[in-house]
This record gives sequence, C-alpha cells and structure tokens, in this order.
Amino acid sequence: MASIRYNPNGQKGKITYSSDIVSGIVVLSLQETEGIELIPSKGKGIKICFEKEGVFVDISVIAHYGYSVPELAYRIQQSIKQMVESMTKYKIAKVDVHVQSVVFPDPAQQEADQGEDPDEKKN
Repeated sequence: MASIRYNPNGQKGKITYSSDIVSGIVVLSLQETEGIELIPSKGKGIKICFEKEGVFVDISVIAHYGYSVPELAYRIQQSIKQMVESMTKYKIAKVDVHVQSVVFPDPAQQEADQGEDPDEKKN
C-alpha cells in the first residue's frame, strides 16, 4: 500500500491510497480516451510502481484503426498524468505506453452503419 502525507491547513494526519485506487484512476482515464481499448486481461495491461521520484505507469492498449498511434500515446500520457495528479496529489514520473495491436473495423458492420448500397437505389 502506498501512502502520502497531506496536511491541509496544518492538520495532522495521513492520507493513504492503495495501488488499486491509483490503478482505477488510470483505467478511468483510459476509458475516456477515444480510439483505444484496454487489454482484456486480469490486470488490464496496467503496471504501477511507486518510487521516490514519483509514480511510474506502464500500460498496454489496443488502438483503433484510423487513429495516429503517436498522438494516441501522447493523449494517454497526458490524461493519466492529469487525472492521477489531480485526484491523489501523487506526481507522475513516467508513463510508458505500449500499443499491442490495431483493431480494424468489421466490414459487415460498416455496411450496416452506412445503410443501403447507393448502387441498389439506381436499379
């Protein structure tokens, strides 16, 4: 369990966060990032390490076709940094993003989304 001392207005006490809480915040930030999916596993492809320098986050995701991978990785890093630092007062030292694969759209689903074939309307 990781802990951080935080004394608003000079009050004595200690606020303690478990690594599960920080992991949950990371998952929340990833769910709000468009164009990616979490790895379907028990740990969801997330590793968190607490060090003196700050929190080190290592995540693996699946990208959706049509999105720029470097841009996705940057947005993931910024989202995790902003959410964890604002919700826990921890400092993020590093976020490593591993894109494991790219998901391509299902052709049958694309046709259903577009409706009828325009060539059929002419006949």
